[in-house]
Amino acid sequence: MSEVFEGYERQYCEISASLSRKCSSAAVLNGEQKKQKISEIKSGIDDAEALIRKMDLEARSLPPSVKAGLLAKLREYKSDLNNLKSELKRISTADPNQAAREELLESGMADTLAVSADQRGRLLMSTERLNQSSERVKESRRTMLETEELGVSILQDLHQQRQSLLHAHNTLHGVDDNVGKSRKILTAMSKRMDRNKWIIGGIIAVLVLAILLILYFKLFH
Repeated sequence: MSEVFEGYERQYCEISASLSRKCSSAAVLNGEQKKQKISEIKSGIDDAEALIRKMDLEARSLPPSVKAGLLAKLREYKSDLNNLKSELKRISTADPNQAAREELLESGMADTLAVSADQRGRLLMSTERLNQSSERVKESRRTMLETEELGVSILQDLHQQRQSLLHAHNTLHGVDDNVGKSRKILTAMSKRMDRNKWIIGGIIAVLVLAILLILYFKLFH
């Protein structure tokens, strides 16, 4: 449902309930007090009519699936407003006998007023339900914001962990490169040592051969 329509609906229900109370109190008043109360009722009815027009415009601007239900509600509010106008007309009539005659001529007026009271009761219940729905919406919105904040915090933690893993990966990659370089150096040193061993062995063999030759010539010549 449109939040704008709900706002107008809530205001109308409050005004309707207030007008009903004022009509009941005006019926037992006389003189200036009654005139003042009737003036207040007329002003309230004007405000209620303005809200009805606003609700009608808002309902007709919504999608058909939503508009149908709102227009049905609006018809009840219009009927309730007509009942309030009739009650105001009855209270405003100066001649009590004339008021009685009009009341007799309007067949079913008592039933209509009873229906009006029932409608106002439903309006008050609707207002209460709307208030409860608003509270639930606020609570859901608050929960959603808390969940969103928690999600942002988790994402930040994950980002920090990812950065730590990337740093560790880079460090390990550097260590692996150093190990590879060390292995190459050790391999080259091992090859050099083997080559030096062969050279030294060859030199020793030549020296031994030379010594043997020298001894041979000294002993036999």
